[in-house]
Amino acid sequence: MALALFGAVESGIIYAIMALGVYLTFRVLDFPDLTVDGSFVTGAGVAAISISNGVSPVIATLMAIVAGFIAGCITGLLHTKGKINALLSGILMMIALYSINLRIMDSPTVSLHNSPTIFSQLRDIWPAGIDSFFNGIFTALGSERAPATWVIVFFMIIVTLGIKFFTDYFLKTEVGLALRATGDNQKMIRSLSANTDNLIVLGVGISNAMVALSGALIAQIGGFADVSMGIGMIVIGLASVIIGEALFGKKTIAIATIAVIGGAIVYRMVVTLALRVDFLETGDMKMITAFIVMVALIAPRIIQARKDKKRRLQKRAALAGLKEGA
Repeated sequence: MALALFGAVESGIIYAIMALGVYLTFRVLDFPDLTVDGSFVTGAGVAAISISNGVSPVIATLMAIVAGFIAGCITGLLHTKGKINALLSGILMMIALYSINLRIMDSPTVSLHNSPTIFSQLRDIWPAGIDSFFNGIFTALGSERAPATWVIVFFMIIVTLGIKFFTDYFLKTEVGLALRATGDNQKMIRSLSANTDNLIVLGVGISNAMVALSGALIAQIGGFADVSMGIGMIVIGLASVIIGEALFGKKTIAIATIAVIGGAIVYRMVVTLALRVDFLETGDMKMITAFIVMVALIAPRIIQARKDKKRRLQKRAALAGLKEGA
């Protein structure tokens, strides 16, 4: 159980980068971008095919980020310049990316077996003493098995927090504030002579760059890229955002972004625990995801409705007490 939860945290930190990208479009820009399902695979495919052809894993990952950014920008251009509905723009790009990804990968699946990745290179320079120390703590807590290495968790914590702080800083810059204002009220920001079209294209591009980075890292940790691995990514991203906001709040940008990261990790942990139930199978993951999102959306409203009802009853009781006293 402990090892399974460790794996959930490990993958959750990587998926958190994708969730931050979804947060940027859905919450900040108010742009329902379904490109995510395609750009996730684009990132994975570009990284995998580049690495398998001898490109450095770091360069391959950077290429994946650029590919995701371009895909996002095209979606933004379809909406802003082509005057296509935002939702439809994302759907069209997602469909187009399926064929594009097949072209990039030249086959439905690209294996990275025996190919160097960022994580394999990190393992080579990672001190074995650190693994021994943390594995000792792990086994002391009652786990029979210990993780093979802790390098992925520590590396991804640094990378994900770095992207989180970059997002926080960016959204506080002049361009970032204009981006947030565009999501809140496009007419108002246009009246201040801001080019909302360029802001939307930039925002959707950065969002999909993050998604592609997540896909590239997932491909490298999993050892393969598959053309269908992006199916349902947008739902997973939304689940992470909704769960994070419900559990940790969203009062400020800094709190909201850390909540998204926490939501991604909690989501992976919940799915891992759910799959250990006897009557559930691996193929039920999408159903579990849908159920988690439904609960995350409905539960806060039910709780708020109960609080409002309790508040109304208290006011009525107080008014009744005042009348009796009079």
